[in-house]
Amino acid sequence: MKAIGMIETRGFIAAIEALDSMAKAANVCLVDLKRVGSGLVTVIVEGDVAAVSAAVEIGKTAHSKTGGELVSFNVIPRPHAELCKIL
Repeated sequence: MKAIGMIETRGFIAAIEALDSMAKAANVCLVDLKRVGSGLVTVIVEGDVAAVSAAVEIGKTAHSKTGGELVSFNVIPRPHAELCKIL
């Protein structure tokens, strides 16, 4: 795993829109889509650092198309092997 990017939204549709925008904008792959609870959904993608960074930048604005809410986002370049076990 080279880098992981995460976007958390309030609303499933907003998360799907973010994932779609991220996948179209850069060469990233879906790692997981986690339903956290209380309407929170986290999308996790992986790829090289530049692609993940670009995807997250695009994805963090996509929620506005659906009326959802962006809660948080993050890019972790070269995540530790222990972190990768969780994902």
